[in-house]
Amino acid sequence: MAHQEIEHTQLPVRGINLHVAQVGKGELGTVVFLHGFPEIWYSWRHQMLAVAAAGYRAIAPDCRGYGLSDQPPENEEDSWVWDDLVADVLSILDALSIPKAFLVGKDFGAMPAYEFALQHPDRTCGVVCLGIPFSPVPFSFDTMPEGFYVLRWGEPGRAEADFGRYDVRRVVRTVYVLFSGAEIPIAKEGQEIMDLADLSTPLPEWFTEEDLDVYAKLYEKSGFRYPLQMPYRSIHKMPNRLDAKFQAPVLMVMGEKDYCFKFPGFETALRSGVMDNFMPDLKITYIPEGSHFVQEQLPEQVNDLLLDFLKVKGHPVAS
Repeated sequence: MAHQEIEHTQLPVRGINLHVAQVGKGELGTVVFLHGFPEIWYSWRHQMLAVAAAGYRAIAPDCRGYGLSDQPPENEEDSWVWDDLVADVLSILDALSIPKAFLVGKDFGAMPAYEFALQHPDRTCGVVCLGIPFSPVPFSFDTMPEGFYVLRWGEPGRAEADFGRYDVRRVVRTVYVLFSGAEIPIAKEGQEIMDLADLSTPLPEWFTEEDLDVYAKLYEKSGFRYPLQMPYRSIHKMPNRLDAKFQAPVLMVMGEKDYCFKFPGFETALRSGVMDNFMPDLKITYIPEGSHFVQEQLPEQVNDLLLDFLKVKGHPVAS
């Protein structure tokens, strides 16, 4: 079957233009894909084509401040950024006249996906999250060493100086190399995160030089100022959701070789059944070889899980 063409639009949303990639007719419904760091819409290329071929409309925005989306005004850095991401999703659905959608979130994109489902249950068909379990309280990394990349990048100016030694392409390349491994990136004393890999380390086999070119081009436009702000300097602002009750079905997909699996509390959150208290209709699926970028690394496996969830949990929607 011939692939449908992915189309690109700039949508005026809440005072900025968001870049949105979309494909598919959508007779069976709409799926919105929310990326993480250092990702962009392109991270979902394999999933978008698969759901479009199955009869859905796929929509993947570049998060505000990422890729081809506008940078939020400088002075808004103190504003409640997680809610901005939720409001952006709502505005995209409204602008495209979409009554309800499935949300698929990856890495920090899982947070607005969970939060959207809680704030707008009437607009949510279901939620699929990759790599990041639902947390009713902000993540705490107090027990991690000082060189842990999240703590380093949360320090104003530190990553800017580290990244600034290299061109954007090399920064993205290094992050993809480090983050596709099973170990948490942690710098030693006198070392920065960019020192943890060099150009002699090969890219993962599922990630081509051409893929890297696409990422580099998009980050050349956006830079890293906002991507460091969101998520790394906003983790402490995650909402408290101890009373959360999800009305929509949730599928959580976790690669067992994802370094996040080793974050404090993550494995317990996934394996202990605690998420069931918040999500009455929850399924957790593990992909044994899956890395942090499981949707790019093993697209067939992820697409099968995703299409299965859409088919079982989706109801015919009025067009």
